Amino acid sequence: MTDPLSLTRRTFLAASGAAAATAATAQRVRHGVAPAAPANPLVRQRADTQIFRHTDGNYYMTASVPEYDRLVLRRSRTLAGLATARETVLWRHLSSGPLSGFIWAPELHLIDGRWIMYFAAGPSGGGEDVFRIRTYALVCDDADPITGRWSLLGQLTTPWDSFTLDSTSFVHRGVRYLLWAQREPGIDTNSNLYLAPLKTPITLAAKPARLTVPTLDWEVRGYKVAEGPTVLPRNGQLFLSYSASATDDRYCLGLLTCADDADIMQPSNWTKSPKPVFVSSEATSVYGPGHNSFTVDEHGRDVLVYHGRDYKAIKGDPLFDPNRDTRIQRIYYNADGTPDFGIPVGNGPLPYRMAPTNRSGAFLRLRGDRFEIGTGSLASTQIRQVAGKGGSIAFEPIERRGERLCHDGAGRVVLARDDGSAGIAARSSFVPVEQGRDRRAFRLVGAGGLYLQAAGDEVRIARGLQDASFMLS
Repeated sequence: MTDPLSLTRRTFLAASGAAAATAATAQRVRHGVAPAAPANPLVRQRADTQIFRHTDGNYYMTASVPEYDRLVLRRSRTLAGLATARETVLWRHLSSGPLSGFIWAPELHLIDGRWIMYFAAGPSGGGEDVFRIRTYALVCDDADPITGRWSLLGQLTTPWDSFTLDSTSFVHRGVRYLLWAQREPGIDTNSNLYLAPLKTPITLAAKPARLTVPTLDWEVRGYKVAEGPTVLPRNGQLFLSYSASATDDRYCLGLLTCADDADIMQPSNWTKSPKPVFVSSEATSVYGPGHNSFTVDEHGRDVLVYHGRDYKAIKGDPLFDPNRDTRIQRIYYNADGTPDFGIPVGNGPLPYRMAPTNRSGAFLRLRGDRFEIGTGSLASTQIRQVAGKGGSIAFEPIERRGERLCHDGAGRVVLARDDGSAGIAARSSFVPVEQGRDRRAFRLVGAGGLYLQAAGDEVRIARGLQDASFMLS
């Protein structure tokens, strides 16, 4: 029986992943036709996902595969294109020795002109501990990481020979750092988070700083875990997200924050959020969201990348369930500059927010069973565009799957369940009318000039384009 303290995360065993279909929503922008909108899940059975947009204009994606036997990479000019992009195998685990077992959580970085891929690996068994996981790195000196030759660079050297995984690298104020998760001898946890400047890609330049130890109730459910760290520098601060607890529906994201001009090697300069910032959602049916990374969309807007399951009940040990899928969604920011992760937005095309141009700082939002113009939780303002009547669109609040924004026949807007009837289709179908980049009006299908409008705090269906313009974000 394996040491339960070593079962930190990652499911193992499964069929190979399959790419999810993407939405093909056509949206005009001033530079031509925008890329197809991504849909969730972006890629099935790909966990611990890293996506980044390189200076060559391409998106690169790597992730853990269900068999945990290889390192893979795919590339696309668009986020949506990653769903169907060809996946290249860069390296496979060895036939014997310390790198012959599970291969976990790869991350790709360009360091001093060389491609470096960090990953965690263990032996294959046969009397050895398959959870003797350590961090290693591959290197590629060719310009193209897809077609280039990869070789083993070596093992990451840390102060302790212990369970080590989830290495990521970033540059802050001209210094390159490594950030990782490790089990430190003498501390009764599965893994804590550590930070150190790098001398080489696998050698630390200074004694590591222990940034956090899982102690809060939401960090220790099932296992005492802080892992999967990644950094988002924004608004004069460094936001460090990480994953906590067991890998079932209790898996979640926490957040550490440090001022950009502070000494990031001083643990006391980092503030931990007292509550998780991203958790499972019954409303959207996404469970165990975690091990995230950050990227930007084609407009340069921040995007959260993570994995999650679309069901809660797991047969048997959750560590053996393969269906953690790659998912993405927009990140928004609070007035104080901190990120608002919202909730996992669920399966389907990515939602957006609709801000009336006649009301600053307000959005179309769902409040209870009715729509209004105002402010509220991020989730209440996120609307998914779904198929309407005859090629038109309909609006679905992310927390009310299967329900639609509808005209009640008297100018009011109501929420109604899509029962498949012609009546609901007629009252919930709209045609977008372009009014500029990311700016739209929405005309009710077959209603002779009736538009969705914002009138103060009210949402109505009325004639004409006055008060009918919305910015989509």
